[in-house]
Amino acid sequence: MIDIQPSPAPTREPRGPRRDLYAAGAAVLLVTASALVGRRIQDTSDTLFVDWPPVLASWDPHLGPGTPAAVLVAIATVAYGPSLAARLPWRALLPLSWGAATAWIFSLALADGWHRGIASRLTQRHEYLQVIDRFHDIPAALRDFTGHILLGSPDHWPAHVAGHPPAAPLTFVLLDRIGLRGGGWAGAWCIVVGATACAAVLVAVRALADEALARRAAPFLVLAPAAVWMGTSADAYFAAVAAWAVAFLALAVTGRSLWWAGASGLSFGLLCYLSYGLTLFALLGAAVLVLGRHAIRGRPALLVTLSAGLAVVPAAFTFAGFNWWEAYQLLVTRYHQGVGGIRPYGYWVWANLACAVLMTGVATVAGLRRTGAVLVGRGAGAVGRGAGSRADVRLAFLVAAALLALLVADLSGMSKAETERIWLPFALWLLPACAFLPRPRGWLTAQVLTALLVNHLLLTGW
Repeated sequence: MIDIQPSPAPTREPRGPRRDLYAAGAAVLLVTASALVGRRIQDTSDTLFVDWPPVLASWDPHLGPGTPAAVLVAIATVAYGPSLAARLPWRALLPLSWGAATAWIFSLALADGWHRGIASRLTQRHEYLQVIDRFHDIPAALRDFTGHILLGSPDHWPAHVAGHPPAAPLTFVLLDRIGLRGGGWAGAWCIVVGATACAAVLVAVRALADEALARRAAPFLVLAPAAVWMGTSADAYFAAVAAWAVAFLALAVTGRSLWWAGASGLSFGLLCYLSYGLTLFALLGAAVLVLGRHAIRGRPALLVTLSAGLAVVPAAFTFAGFNWWEAYQLLVTRYHQGVGGIRPYGYWVWANLACAVLMTGVATVAGLRRTGAVLVGRGAGAVGRGAGSRADVRLAFLVAAALLALLVADLSGMSKAETERIWLPFALWLLPACAFLPRPRGWLTAQVLTALLVNHLLLTGW
């Protein structure tokens, strides 16, 4: 079904581990440089609008009720995660990974306490729960949504509401309508749903590459440093929708299933109305279609069903009176009306990448180095598999598509700062690159130390 052929490659990469450490060291230097240069810029010109560059955070060493749980989850997963992932039945691995990821995110969030760590996060002045009462008449709110995006407009939306299409705030309005009111329920929704992204990525990797690679990636997805910002951020929920859209498409092209194609189309359509920037997930969707192009040629109805599903959510919002393109253009204006127009592009275009390192960890950087080696046919793939196997190349191709989407977002200039939250959906698709790494426990230890240190030394914005 998938016929991307790897270039001839040696069967082993003798200097691979050393080069992995070089890549990890370079990533540490990037983060250090971004912190030092950012501190200098902030002290002299105060144009970054973050207290602890490159992330939106403040220095606040602390422990909390979630700290012991976070340490226990980390130790247990590092010690037993790789072996359990290798031998558990697949149907057991998926819910276990979801449960472990949920526990990891919750415990890190609770290191700040229930109120500060979860319940109050989505009730801040820039957040979605501030506008619940303004959606008592949902059709009217949708028709008038674009009239409140610009800062000079009457009753302009808070920053996060103005910065997203209406499906984002509408999610929390609907939670409120069914009785799940307040920041606690909203935070729990983002964490529990967001953690399912771990399972979705595993499903896609297994379908498009192979099960062995998915199993090797599982512990890294569970213990992602990105968990620091997934509890509690609406972008964790967006990341889950994005991950399932790709996973459903992977199942559609590998199983030639019209049902999965329709589900993928619906998910991609919803994604476009949760976040404007996540339209870049079209690059991952295109990568999946390239990998499964023989299935599409054999059953063109897959594309028809995908397209039909993709049209449902946009058609519904357009019929309700919301103009996506007009809203996006107004958002660009709003972005430059605020701090986005002041933050220096010359700093953030590379400091954003330091944020990505903190989100994904040095293990992912080393994995990306191996991903590049696999793609050019010069590097060993996963341990014991030889170099450049077909599954390795397929996984490397998918990861490369995610990295390309992230780089496009970076170069666009519409993601200056706060990317540790905004880029959560892209970051999760870089983590499978860790499946190429030998000695996973050592790299997992580096991952958890990154997350624990960031979470307990800094008070993050999310």
